[in-house]
Amino acid sequence: MATSTTALHPQFRPPLRAPRHLRPLPHSYSSLSRTRGHAPVRASAASASVPAQREVAAGVPWGCEIESLESAASLERWLIDSGLPEQRLAIQRVDIGERGLVALKNIRKGEKLLFVPPSLVITADSEWSRPEVGDVMKRNSVPDWPLIATYLISEASLEGSSRWSSYIAALPRQPYSLLYWTRAELESYLVASPIRKRAIQRITDVIGTYNDLRDRIFSRHSDLFPEEVYNIETFLWSFGILFSRLVRLPSMDEKVALVPWADMLNHRPEVETFLDFDKSSQGIVFTTDRAYQPGEQVFISYGKKSSGELLLSYGFVPKEGTNPNDSVELLVSLDKSDKCYKEKLQALKRNGLSESESFPLRVTGWPVELMAYAFLVVSPPDMSQRFEEMAVAASNKSSSKPALSYPDLEEQALQFILDCCEPNIEKYTKYLEGGGGSPEVSMNAKQANRTLLLKQLAGDLCISERRILYRTQYILRRRLRDMRGGELRALSLFNGLRKLFK
Repeated sequence: MATSTTALHPQFRPPLRAPRHLRPLPHSYSSLSRTRGHAPVRASAASASVPAQREVAAGVPWGCEIESLESAASLERWLIDSGLPEQRLAIQRVDIGERGLVALKNIRKGEKLLFVPPSLVITADSEWSRPEVGDVMKRNSVPDWPLIATYLISEASLEGSSRWSSYIAALPRQPYSLLYWTRAELESYLVASPIRKRAIQRITDVIGTYNDLRDRIFSRHSDLFPEEVYNIETFLWSFGILFSRLVRLPSMDEKVALVPWADMLNHRPEVETFLDFDKSSQGIVFTTDRAYQPGEQVFISYGKKSSGELLLSYGFVPKEGTNPNDSVELLVSLDKSDKCYKEKLQALKRNGLSESESFPLRVTGWPVELMAYAFLVVSPPDMSQRFEEMAVAASNKSSSKPALSYPDLEEQALQFILDCCEPNIEKYTKYLEGGGGSPEVSMNAKQANRTLLLKQLAGDLCISERRILYRTQYILRRRLRDMRGGELRALSLFNGLRKLFK
């Protein structure tokens, strides 16, 4: 069902600093405007009717089923014919991921693999099969992300006449990243998870980007950009490909790129190896951080991402307890009935924060920024001179990172965090025990299978995130019990001494 939206979309800003090694771009959509000399896409109102509340997408007319090995084999043949050297890896169907790269021979730890030449890599500088289309995009200073997304659509629409046709044919027609979930699916299955809001924002941003390009460029050059090719469905597909496959190459001046063959590698949380351009071999490589036997799937790292972030961009959730980088966002807020509410809010705003903020909880603990925020929330009026200090620490703006120490407030601050955890746990439990309702739509067999898969992914994510909250709750309760037990022992000792000296 198509609906119309008038929400304003924020201007995309580049990250403050570039990553030092290759990894897929950050989940934050602010990375879309990272370019070399291009102006950012202007923010615009999404005034056109867009399928924000889409039925299960019919998909695009190119690409393949996500598990297709035939298209992957054709890709491998084309790459070899185009200059890819002999590989020690092969594409096969695997247990972790639908398709993956598997070792053909013994591979040692520290060995360099892949060697994909730059001529087989898609970047913002790649030559367009239809140069007149690329010229219009570049004249309008379109940033790298939307430029590459449009390039991908342009090449895909040419089918066999594009040099990238074998690569595009091997790309999934409809992955299961959250960009492809309908609004009803997000609301039904991820009602308990904070990742739902990020998914909705990402879809909104992609729609905003498409509308901006349509209004500024496509509608003015309709002969080059026909709507049957350049529409919101094809842009959701191309941006979905970018979110799950685009990488940054530090040794190639931080270029963002699609790397055919290399993007068949699947992620494993404990792996720490990344891709980069190797100047000595003049190819895109990665160095193994462990040995592999023939037949073993070879893995790479997509970055230190939580399970929610992996589902958001890549469409999978690691097995419970296997992701050392797992986290869940905890929302905390000032109390509006606090006598010092205005003063605390002003201190937060001066440091770029608001009355409600989210902080990541991990199995290993919580950040000092959350503790600083909690200290501010529970501070009494006689500590007003410390509000600014706490707000600075909560904003992570302090370069010296001094240890926060407010012994008189610690118990209250920990109790505050505990109180924030408990309603979230209840929300997850309610969803999991309720079985997670499905959007009420008529479904054929394929849609029913999709629904089962999405519910499984959502359930796995909720179990993983609730596990972190349970762990945090346990640590907080134990620490509070120890603190209160110590106070009771001290009071008992004091009362005993007082009786002794009566």
